[in-house]
Amino acid sequence: MNSLISPENTWMLLAVMCASVAASIYLEQTYAWASKVSGAVIALILALVLVNVGVLPTHAPLFDDIVWGYAVPMAIPLLLLQANMTKIWRETGRMLFVFLIGSAGTICGALLGTAIFGSMIDGLPKVAAMMTGSYIGGGVNFVALADAFKTDGTLVSSTIVADNLTMAVYFLVLLGCVSNAFFRRYFTHPHIDAVEQSGQADEGKTLAAAYWSRKDISLRDIAVNVMYAAVVVTLSKWVGSSLSALIPADNWLLHMANTFFGSEYVWITFISMLVATFFDKKVASVSGAQEIGTYFIYLFFFVIGVPASISEILRNAPLLFAFCFLMVVVNMLFCFVGGKLFRFHLEDIVLASNANIGGPTTAAGMAISQGWTKLVGPSMLVGTFGYVIGTYLGIIVGSILGA
Repeated sequence: MNSLISPENTWMLLAVMCASVAASIYLEQTYAWASKVSGAVIALILALVLVNVGVLPTHAPLFDDIVWGYAVPMAIPLLLLQANMTKIWRETGRMLFVFLIGSAGTICGALLGTAIFGSMIDGLPKVAAMMTGSYIGGGVNFVALADAFKTDGTLVSSTIVADNLTMAVYFLVLLGCVSNAFFRRYFTHPHIDAVEQSGQADEGKTLAAAYWSRKDISLRDIAVNVMYAAVVVTLSKWVGSSLSALIPADNWLLHMANTFFGSEYVWITFISMLVATFFDKKVASVSGAQEIGTYFIYLFFFVIGVPASISEILRNAPLLFAFCFLMVVVNMLFCFVGGKLFRFHLEDIVLASNANIGGPTTAAGMAISQGWTKLVGPSMLVGTFGYVIGTYLGIIVGSILGA
């Protein structure tokens, strides 16, 4: 089916994409219901609707080359300026522990899903690797692993479709857990109680706006941030391609090393983590990195909603949807069972699982929307930690499965 806007009409597509992202951010910061859903998910839903009513094409150079090729790589070093490893270990406490339990669940879900669906889905080991990275870190890890394992574009698109619908359903499930009497009966929830007692729940529409309040950002800050991101990505691409050419792939161990050290995203993550940890005072002196990086990620959320044709998933990806759903269910079971055994709060469990499946943006967005202001920082930090380890663990899982 031909779309109203052709794939070659880049300026019109850019206008629609930027308008949708702006509308998502406006809604998130203005209305309580939108704040609960999060602007990132709204951007994804808008793209899904525009594609399925025939306004936007499912593929276009703007989406496939510019956003995936430039916006996403540059977003990673900007967002990872939050990844001060010393601070993460010191401040995240119990949430980090739940997050690691959930990460183990994600890996188990990938292995279990491959055992069940391996004979039914071609290329599933590559999907398992991508989804391990995605459901420990986020979409940026998915992109890194798709590139690392040279995954076929059709398989990537079908997996994105299944992943998008799985995430949308799961976020609604997590929101339901927060208000569900069963979970409130069996888990402690001091932050929920504090919000309800103070009456902040009625002011949810202002919480996202407060978190993203105006900051003193200068032209110099913007220039330094963009320069930093471009330099890190360029250096990482050079290191990755150089090592990929140097390391042979004669056996499985060398192949794994070639895949791991040859990935630009491994080096983007590593360099960004070093800068954030050892130059934290310099990083703190520059404003705007989180805002610019998050805006790029909102563009990314819109773009990952673009291939989400409902008819396409019904035709090409029902088993991939089942695979992704199984991974999420296993993650949820690990988080909630582990959380119960170690007596963690309901809020920590929900945000840790959210950080696993959706990444720091959706986890922090949920914390903001629910009024759990003391958990915004930790949820962002553990989600960012997922960015740090997600690609590495995805490469290991993919190598084990023979991707």
